[in-house]
Amino acid sequence: MAAVDFRDNLLGISWVDSGWVPILNPGNVLDYFSERSNPFYDRTCNNEVVKMQRLSLEHLNQMVGVEYILLHAQEPILYIIRKQQRQSPTQEIPLADYYIIAGVVYQAPDLGTVISSRALSAVHGIQSAFDEAMSYCRYHPSKGYWWHFKDQEEREKAKPKTKKKEEPSSLFQRHRVDTLLLDLRSKFPPTFYQPKPGEKPIPVEVKKEPEPPTEAVKQEEREPAAKSSAPAPPSKPPPEKRARLQ
Repeated sequence: MAAVDFRDNLLGISWVDSGWVPILNPGNVLDYFSERSNPFYDRTCNNEVVKMQRLSLEHLNQMVGVEYILLHAQEPILYIIRKQQRQSPTQEIPLADYYIIAGVVYQAPDLGTVISSRALSAVHGIQSAFDEAMSYCRYHPSKGYWWHFKDQEEREKAKPKTKKKEEPSSLFQRHRVDTLLLDLRSKFPPTFYQPKPGEKPIPVEVKKEPEPPTEAVKQEEREPAAKSSAPAPPSKPPPEKRARLQ
Protein backbone atom coordinates (compact mmCIF):
# COMPACT_ATOMS: atom_id res chain seq x y z
CA MET A 1 0.00 0.00 0.00
CA ALA A 2 1.18 3.50 -0.83
CA ALA A 3 1.78 5.82 2.08
CA VAL A 4 -0.84 8.53 2.49
CA ASP A 5 0.58 12.04 2.65
CA PHE A 6 -0.80 14.10 5.54
CA ARG A 7 -0.77 17.12 3.19
CA ASP A 8 -3.76 15.66 1.30
CA ASN A 9 -6.00 16.68 4.22
CA LEU A 10 -4.71 19.43 6.51
CA LEU A 11 -8.02 20.13 8.25
CA GLY A 12 -7.31 17.72 11.07
CA ILE A 13 -3.85 18.97 12.08
CA SER A 14 -2.37 22.09 13.68
CA TRP A 15 1.10 23.60 14.07
CA VAL A 16 2.73 25.83 16.70
CA ASP A 17 6.21 27.09 17.55
CA SER A 18 6.25 28.11 21.20
CA GLY A 19 9.36 30.29 20.70
CA TRP A 20 7.44 32.73 18.48
CA VAL A 21 4.25 32.98 20.54
CA PRO A 22 5.35 35.75 22.98
CA ILE A 23 6.65 38.03 20.18
CA LEU A 24 3.95 37.62 17.53
CA ASN A 25 2.71 40.84 15.89
CA PRO A 26 1.35 41.91 12.48
CA GLY A 27 4.89 42.72 11.27
CA ASN A 28 6.41 39.26 11.80
CA VAL A 29 3.40 36.92 11.58
CA LEU A 30 4.18 36.08 7.94
CA ASP A 31 7.76 35.18 8.93
CA TYR A 32 6.32 32.95 11.64
CA PHE A 33 4.00 31.32 9.10
CA SER A 34 6.90 30.70 6.66
CA GLU A 35 8.84 28.52 9.11
CA ARG A 36 10.18 25.33 7.50
CA SER A 37 8.40 23.08 10.03
CA ASN A 38 4.99 24.56 9.16
CA PRO A 39 3.08 21.96 7.06
CA PHE A 40 0.69 24.64 5.72
CA TYR A 41 3.42 26.66 4.00
CA ASP A 42 4.21 26.08 0.29
CA ARG A 43 7.94 26.49 -0.46
CA THR A 44 7.28 27.27 -4.14
CA CYS A 45 5.25 30.43 -3.38
CA ASN A 46 6.23 33.97 -4.34
CA ASN A 47 6.83 34.86 -0.67
CA GLU A 48 9.80 32.51 -0.64
CA VAL A 49 11.24 34.18 -3.77
CA VAL A 50 10.86 37.66 -2.27
CA LYS A 51 12.42 36.44 0.99
CA MET A 52 15.45 34.95 -0.82
CA GLN A 53 15.96 38.16 -2.83
CA ARG A 54 15.47 40.26 0.31
CA LEU A 55 12.75 42.34 -1.30
CA SER A 56 9.74 43.93 0.35
CA LEU A 57 6.28 42.34 0.27
CA GLU A 58 5.07 45.11 -2.07
CA HIS A 59 6.78 43.28 -4.94
CA LEU A 60 4.24 40.48 -4.66
CA ASN A 61 1.73 42.63 -6.56
CA GLN A 62 4.02 42.60 -9.58
CA MET A 63 4.42 38.81 -9.63
CA VAL A 64 2.21 35.96 -10.83
CA GLY A 65 1.67 32.75 -8.85
CA VAL A 66 0.85 31.51 -5.33
CA GLU A 67 1.35 33.96 -2.47
CA TYR A 68 0.41 34.49 1.20
CA ILE A 69 -0.98 37.73 2.60
CA LEU A 70 -2.13 38.92 6.04
CA LEU A 71 -5.90 39.26 5.64
CA HIS A 72 -6.93 40.23 9.18
CA ALA A 73 -5.21 40.89 12.51
CA GLN A 74 -6.72 41.15 15.97
CA GLU A 75 -3.82 41.54 18.35
CA PRO A 76 -2.55 39.76 20.29
CA ILE A 77 -4.43 36.49 19.76
CA LEU A 78 -5.98 36.24 16.27
CA TYR A 79 -4.38 36.49 12.81
CA ILE A 80 -5.87 35.35 9.49
CA ILE A 81 -3.58 34.53 6.54
CA ARG A 82 -4.87 33.88 3.02
CA LYS A 83 -3.31 31.74 0.32
CA GLN A 84 -4.20 33.01 -3.15
CA GLN A 85 -3.32 32.69 -6.81
CA ARG A 86 -2.36 36.05 -8.28
CA GLN A 87 -3.27 36.56 -11.94
CA SER A 88 -2.45 40.26 -12.25
CA PRO A 89 -1.77 43.24 -9.97
CA THR A 90 -5.54 43.68 -9.53
CA GLN A 91 -6.82 40.10 -9.84
CA GLU A 92 -6.31 37.17 -7.46
CA ILE A 93 -8.12 33.89 -6.71
CA PRO A 94 -8.43 32.79 -3.04
CA LEU A 95 -7.26 29.21 -2.45
CA ALA A 96 -7.33 28.73 1.34
CA ASP A 97 -7.48 30.62 4.64
CA TYR A 98 -5.48 29.93 7.78
CA TYR A 99 -6.12 31.36 11.23
CA ILE A 100 -3.63 31.67 14.06
CA ILE A 101 -5.11 31.61 17.57
CA ALA A 102 -2.64 32.09 20.45
CA GLY A 103 0.18 30.98 18.15
CA VAL A 104 -1.54 27.77 16.96
CA VAL A 105 -2.08 27.56 13.19
CA TYR A 106 -5.21 25.89 11.76
CA GLN A 107 -6.59 25.62 8.25
CA ALA A 108 -10.11 27.03 7.83
CA PRO A 109 -12.47 24.50 6.20
CA ASP A 110 -14.11 25.33 2.89
CA LEU A 111 -17.88 25.37 2.36
CA GLY A 112 -17.99 21.93 0.75
CA THR A 113 -16.11 20.37 3.65
CA VAL A 114 -18.43 22.02 6.19
CA ILE A 115 -21.57 20.76 4.41
CA SER A 116 -20.09 17.27 4.04
CA SER A 117 -19.15 17.15 7.73
CA ARG A 118 -22.60 18.32 8.85
CA ALA A 119 -24.33 15.81 6.56
CA LEU A 120 -22.09 13.00 7.80
CA SER A 121 -22.80 13.90 11.43
CA ALA A 122 -26.56 13.96 10.76
CA VAL A 123 -26.48 10.61 8.95
CA HIS A 124 -24.40 9.09 11.74
CA GLY A 125 -26.88 10.30 14.35
CA ILE A 126 -29.85 8.91 12.40
CA GLN A 127 -28.09 5.58 11.87
CA SER A 128 -27.26 5.35 15.56
CA ALA A 129 -30.90 6.05 16.43
CA PHE A 130 -32.09 3.29 14.07
CA ASP A 131 -29.54 0.83 15.47
CA GLU A 132 -30.65 1.55 19.04
CA ALA A 133 -34.31 1.25 18.07
CA MET A 134 -33.66 -2.11 16.39
CA SER A 135 -31.98 -3.39 19.56
CA TYR A 136 -35.31 -2.94 21.42
CA CYS A 137 -37.37 -4.72 18.76
CA ARG A 138 -38.43 -8.32 19.42
CA TYR A 139 -40.21 -10.85 17.22
CA HIS A 140 -41.90 -14.19 17.83
CA PRO A 141 -43.88 -16.20 15.26
CA SER A 142 -46.87 -16.53 17.61
CA LYS A 143 -46.81 -12.97 19.02
CA GLY A 144 -45.42 -10.88 16.15
CA TYR A 145 -43.38 -7.73 16.78
CA TRP A 146 -43.18 -5.79 20.05
CA TRP A 147 -40.90 -3.35 21.87
CA HIS A 148 -38.80 -4.45 24.85
CA PHE A 149 -36.98 -1.56 26.53
CA LYS A 150 -34.21 -1.95 29.09
CA ASP A 151 -35.98 0.02 31.81
CA GLN A 152 -39.15 -2.05 31.33
CA GLU A 153 -37.71 -4.91 33.39
CA GLU A 154 -36.74 -2.51 36.18
CA ARG A 155 -40.25 -1.05 36.22
CA GLU A 156 -41.82 -4.49 36.37
CA LYS A 157 -39.54 -5.46 39.26
CA ALA A 158 -40.31 -2.23 41.13
CA LYS A 159 -44.08 -2.68 40.83
CA PRO A 160 -45.66 -4.44 43.85
CA LYS A 161 -46.95 -7.85 42.91
CA THR A 162 -50.72 -8.08 43.37
CA LYS A 163 -52.38 -11.46 43.73
CA LYS A 164 -55.00 -12.16 41.13
CA LYS A 165 -58.46 -12.84 42.48
CA GLU A 166 -59.42 -16.43 41.92
CA GLU A 167 -62.80 -16.65 40.26
CA PRO A 168 -65.21 -19.34 41.59
CA SER A 169 -65.79 -20.55 38.05
CA SER A 170 -64.54 -19.92 34.58
CA LEU A 171 -66.49 -18.61 31.62
CA PHE A 172 -66.50 -22.07 30.04
CA GLN A 173 -67.91 -23.64 33.21
CA ARG A 174 -70.67 -21.04 33.50
CA HIS A 175 -71.65 -21.45 29.87
CA ARG A 176 -71.69 -25.23 30.20
CA VAL A 177 -73.92 -25.16 33.32
CA ASP A 178 -76.36 -22.77 31.65
CA THR A 179 -76.58 -25.12 28.68
CA LEU A 180 -77.33 -28.10 30.93
CA LEU A 181 -80.01 -26.19 32.85
CA LEU A 182 -81.74 -25.16 29.64
CA ASP A 183 -81.64 -28.77 28.44
CA LEU A 184 -83.22 -30.03 31.67
CA ARG A 185 -85.88 -27.33 31.55
CA SER A 186 -86.87 -28.31 28.01
CA LYS A 187 -87.14 -32.00 29.00
CA PHE A 188 -88.97 -31.42 32.28
CA PRO A 189 -90.99 -28.22 32.00
CA PRO A 190 -92.46 -26.92 35.28
CA THR A 191 -96.26 -27.08 35.81
CA PHE A 192 -97.97 -23.79 36.53
CA TYR A 193 -101.55 -23.52 37.90
CA GLN A 194 -102.99 -20.16 37.01
CA PRO A 195 -106.57 -19.78 38.38
CA LYS A 196 -108.98 -17.50 36.64
CA PRO A 197 -109.90 -14.23 38.33
CA GLY A 198 -112.67 -14.79 40.91
CA GLU A 199 -112.00 -18.51 41.35
CA LYS A 200 -110.46 -20.18 44.37
CA PRO A 201 -106.88 -21.42 44.09
CA ILE A 202 -106.61 -25.04 43.03
CA PRO A 203 -104.91 -27.14 45.70
CA VAL A 204 -101.91 -29.06 44.45
CA GLU A 205 -102.32 -32.75 45.14
CA VAL A 206 -99.18 -34.45 46.39
CA LYS A 207 -99.20 -38.17 45.79
CA LYS A 208 -98.16 -40.13 48.84
CA GLU A 209 -96.67 -43.58 48.65
CA PRO A 210 -98.91 -46.33 50.27
CA GLU A 211 -97.70 -47.30 53.70
CA PRO A 212 -97.03 -51.03 54.25
CA PRO A 213 -99.41 -52.91 56.64
CA THR A 214 -98.40 -53.16 60.26
CA GLU A 215 -98.28 -56.96 60.20
CA ALA A 216 -95.66 -56.93 57.45
CA VAL A 217 -93.56 -54.41 59.39
CA LYS A 218 -93.69 -56.55 62.54
CA GLN A 219 -92.71 -59.64 60.57
CA GLU A 220 -89.73 -57.80 59.04
CA GLU A 221 -88.61 -56.71 62.52
CA ARG A 222 -88.78 -60.28 63.83
CA GLU A 223 -86.65 -61.75 61.05
CA PRO A 224 -83.48 -59.74 61.76
CA ALA A 225 -83.88 -60.40 65.52
CA ALA A 226 -84.06 -64.15 64.90
CA LYS A 227 -81.04 -63.97 62.67
CA SER A 228 -79.04 -62.21 65.38
CA SER A 229 -80.10 -64.70 68.13
CA ALA A 230 -79.12 -67.80 66.09
CA PRO A 231 -75.81 -69.33 67.33
CA ALA A 232 -72.92 -68.78 65.06
CA PRO A 233 -71.16 -71.88 63.73
CA PRO A 234 -68.03 -72.79 65.70
CA SER A 235 -64.89 -71.49 64.10
CA LYS A 236 -62.06 -73.90 63.37
CA PRO A 237 -58.94 -73.54 65.55
CA PRO A 238 -55.76 -72.52 63.79
CA PRO A 239 -53.56 -75.40 62.62
CA GLU A 240 -50.79 -76.49 64.98
CA LYS A 241 -47.28 -75.59 64.02
CA ARG A 242 -44.95 -78.52 63.68
CA ALA A 243 -41.21 -78.31 63.93
CA ARG A 244 -39.35 -78.99 60.71
CA LEU A 245 -37.02 -81.95 60.64
CA GLN A 246 -33.52 -81.00 59.62
